[in-house]
Amino acid sequence: MNSYKNPLEERYSSEEMLYNFSPNNKFRNWRKLWIALAEIEKDLGLDISDEQISQLKDNAEEIDYEKAAEYEKKFRHDVMAHVHTYGDVAPLAKGIIHLGATSAFVGDNTDLIQMRDGLLLIRKQLVNVMKNLADFALQYKDLPTLGFTHYQPAQLTTVGKRATLWLQSLILDFEELEFFLETLRFRGVKGTTGTAASFLELFNGDYSKVKHLDKELSKRFGFDKVFGVSGQTYDRKIDAKVVALLSNIAQSAHKFTNDLRLLQNLKEIEEPFEKNQIGSSAMAYKRNPMRSERIGALSKFVMSLSTSSAMVASTQWFERTLDDSANKRLTIPQAFLSVDAILMIWNNIMNGIVVYENRIQKHIMEELPFMATEYIIMEEVKAGGDRQEIHETIRVHSMEASKKVKEEGKENDLLERILNDHSLKLDKSKLMEVLDPKNFIGFAPIQTEEFIENEVNPILQKYADLIGLKADLKV
Repeated sequence: MNSYKNPLEERYSSEEMLYNFSPNNKFRNWRKLWIALAEIEKDLGLDISDEQISQLKDNAEEIDYEKAAEYEKKFRHDVMAHVHTYGDVAPLAKGIIHLGATSAFVGDNTDLIQMRDGLLLIRKQLVNVMKNLADFALQYKDLPTLGFTHYQPAQLTTVGKRATLWLQSLILDFEELEFFLETLRFRGVKGTTGTAASFLELFNGDYSKVKHLDKELSKRFGFDKVFGVSGQTYDRKIDAKVVALLSNIAQSAHKFTNDLRLLQNLKEIEEPFEKNQIGSSAMAYKRNPMRSERIGALSKFVMSLSTSSAMVASTQWFERTLDDSANKRLTIPQAFLSVDAILMIWNNIMNGIVVYENRIQKHIMEELPFMATEYIIMEEVKAGGDRQEIHETIRVHSMEASKKVKEEGKENDLLERILNDHSLKLDKSKLMEVLDPKNFIGFAPIQTEEFIENEVNPILQKYADLIGLKADLKV
């Protein structure tokens, strides 16, 4: 316990995402790239034997990290350290490992593999959050609730319709994620400055073989697209774009938790609170929204990382500069691990979220009489009253009722005042019918249904095999 441990590993992220950015996955991908490079070079006529390739394959999984660390301390170069470590266990192939390649061949291509695979894990999490939100929206599409603008009571909406706003943000994020995956390019085989000069010698000037090597290797690693040109590295705009995408997801999550924390304060909707959970070490009654607060904390971190990747992309010099390396090692994995944790927590919240309908109704009835005043004025005018006189009467009643609520802490008695005012000709029984909250929610239920049917369900149907994710918290 005497050295720093990353909380993302210890407390938050899934085992799948942790493996994706683990040393084993990283360096095994390096070795897979070296094997594929040798195989394709052999197919293109280079003097590489089956025995050499077999020895590479036979020793691909076991990596001596202590020896690699010794080599790196000696060479001050991580790629060459692993070339030598691999060569020690595959001596027949030592001379053809990394043949014609530069460090970015394994480093950058592996980064792109990890990004793609990380986004596939994020997509799975997103689909499950969207499914949970869609189910919640449909369940409560008809339940009226106070709308808020400026966090002041406004026209009514429904609990389900509000959930579609959270979903709408995620749909925008999901569309961006899908586009990123569809257009993601592999670096492939480009050489030290992107000119493939080293392969000019290897293939005796045959450019068609270089192009075949580039495309065939990319295809083997599941990439339909490959960068047509590059410097030594792939365009660092990729890093900025992917972290911006992750930041967008974090923004959507943070917005959800802001709303939920406000609703929990109103005692209308709560995140799960387990039987033995402690909200405060001092205040035993507390039911703190720790899940929402955790999402908020992680989301702020992810949003801050987008600036870091943007600065790296904007300050690259010519064909390559190494002031990106340490930054990438920190920023890219942690952005993915954080969003992975955010979405796990979000799914956990939705699996146990609680709605207090009576509390919601109470808040509506505290405000609904004020909202009904326009209807009352119109009905009085229809009955032959003077609009300005009626407006003044209702205004006076409204101010008095508001004073009772704010200054004396009493219930809103505006409705009672109006019903007892014999100067008003309003049909009192009709007024009580009109004051059903469902008369004030507009088209919220059908909007919710249409949105889920037209925009959410196509995604859920396309990725039905991803639905059913377990969403337990680590701590």
